[in-house]
Amino acid sequence: MSRPADREPRRLTRWWRRRSLRTRLTVIAATAIAASVFAAFQAGIELLSWELQDSAENQLRADSRVLATKAERAGLAQVQLPPYPGSGQLVRVILPDGSTRTPAGQPALPPVSEHAGRVAHGASADLMESNDSDGYFIYTLRAGDGAVQVARVAADDSPITRFGLGMLLIGLLCVVGGALVGRAVARTGLAPIDRLTAAAVRVARTRDLDADIPDEGGGEIRRLIQSINDMLAALRDSRRAQRLLAEDAAHELKTPLTSLRLNVELLIRLDRRGTLDSALPAESRTRLLNDLGAQVAELSTLAAELTDLARGDVSDESTELLDLADVVVAAATRARSRVPDIEVALDVTSVWVSGRPAALQRAVLNLIDNAGKWSPADQPVQVRLRAEGASAVLEVDDAGPGIDAADVPRVFDRFYRADSARALPGSGLGLSIVQRVVDAHGGRATVARSARGGALLRVDLPAAAPPAPTARLTAG
Repeated sequence: MSRPADREPRRLTRWWRRRSLRTRLTVIAATAIAASVFAAFQAGIELLSWELQDSAENQLRADSRVLATKAERAGLAQVQLPPYPGSGQLVRVILPDGSTRTPAGQPALPPVSEHAGRVAHGASADLMESNDSDGYFIYTLRAGDGAVQVARVAADDSPITRFGLGMLLIGLLCVVGGALVGRAVARTGLAPIDRLTAAAVRVARTRDLDADIPDEGGGEIRRLIQSINDMLAALRDSRRAQRLLAEDAAHELKTPLTSLRLNVELLIRLDRRGTLDSALPAESRTRLLNDLGAQVAELSTLAAELTDLARGDVSDESTELLDLADVVVAAATRARSRVPDIEVALDVTSVWVSGRPAALQRAVLNLIDNAGKWSPADQPVQVRLRAEGASAVLEVDDAGPGIDAADVPRVFDRFYRADSARALPGSGLGLSIVQRVVDAHGGRATVARSARGGALLRVDLPAAAPPAPTARLTAG
């Protein structure tokens, strides 16, 4: 039974939500004016009715005092009562014995009420009564040994009716005028939003992110325009970063792909001629195959690093509380297995952080790999981990030639490789990935010169409180 009743509010809500903001403002303005006019109409009717009634009662009291003065001077039985003129007030004298006197030709008044009789007997000074059945207002005033009464028919409602009709007409005019004014105000106030919408549609249609929306208006409109311009600037930066990534990736992929293609074409050409064995001795063939394997491995590493870098901060790995010492040890173990010639000296203490284990291990591994490329064979890569204040400090240094002062600002840039590193393997993405992982964990990565003359790469991460020890139960 309640479903049809529930559908109406929902239908009205859906209708309201489909209206434009301009229409909503117009309806709200007209409704507010209509409610104000209705409230003013009700208040005016009440005030007018109260004023008319109060004026009539005051007139009855004044006329009663005049008649009472005459009755006290001439006596209630002898006071002269002029004939009724056919309209106006009605009068009546209540004698001490309870009988009454009225002017000749006057319509009969309602019988004397019990309360009016008490006034005539001196129990009360005066009394204002209203007789709803006959429509009379009767005022009784003590005079001599009796009382006098002055009555009149209840006030005519025609002035109130005319006033109400006038107010209704004025209210309708106000509602119409309010709707027109609200429409105009809405159109004027929403003009910046219309221009903003048109600019946003133009940007979406042309994909032109370089055109900022003109800053106009004030208050909320200005903040909205500034927010959209900030969003466009962020989109421009994102598009620029994507374009640079694509250009740098194409540039970095060109060299290993060209070398790989030349070597493969050489093998194919010799194989088609049937001179592969004679043209390439076993030693040269082995060296060529090793070069092919190294180039394929370099391409695989570059592709993996590009994929990891293009993902940005998006990762399905969840953040957890972990001991950074375990991550460093695991990364050092992987570095030794990948490059057996590398020697890593660990000096780590337990420091807890909140982060993603795989991402942190990849960052530490890249730091160790980068240091391993520069360290001499007899000099180990030193990895130190300690707690320093509220931070976990990881330092990786080598005994290589160090980093030139001109290269320090660009060490963590994508694909950047110093002139001295051009002959070494690598893509120039390792330290950029380190920077991204550290930034994602709220840390900071810096580079300096180590005490051994090489490069000192330092990572500061926010430390976390270690987990509470878990109680263990042992069976006896």
